[in-house]
Amino acid sequence: MTSPRLVQVGVVGAAHGVRGEARVKTFTEDPVSLSAYGPLSLPDGRTLTIASLRPLKGDMVVARFKGVDTREAAEALARQPLYAPREALPEPDEDEFYHADLIGLRVETATGDLLGAVSAIQNFGADDLLEIRLEGSRRTVYLPFTKTVVPTIDIAGGRVVVEPPEGALDEPGKRDS
Repeated sequence: MTSPRLVQVGVVGAAHGVRGEARVKTFTEDPVSLSAYGPLSLPDGRTLTIASLRPLKGDMVVARFKGVDTREAAEALARQPLYAPREALPEPDEDEFYHADLIGLRVETATGDLLGAVSAIQNFGADDLLEIRLEGSRRTVYLPFTKTVVPTIDIAGGRVVVEPPEGALDEPGKRDS
């Protein structure tokens, strides 16, 4: 049996009060939906079940986890990422994707040439960027994650098709003058 693909849906923050509640920053569209995904996994393999949840503000909620009954127990969870099985999450709308669905897809040009594989999706404050590990290399490149540069995303086929902007794949320091 293979282990389920996990998607990070939040991160535990500071303890909230003295009865075991903790603040949680969610990465879900609706922060309160965090409780709908079943038990949440921690990196060490433990699971947490949400006993109660209430919105705080923005993407924050206050959660009480079953078996976490003291402030000290909640503090011990601080900075821990929370994961849900990909299968527990709703299917995204058209032209929306979970990062976990994209990572690992092979990257090809429109002519079918293999460039590499998606290694991450980054956002350094502007728009999303696909980080691509080039085939046969340790080097990665970033391409804007736009319809123009990434016109085809074929999750079932395990690939994305890209049309890199001029110079995007050039090695640093090796551009023509």
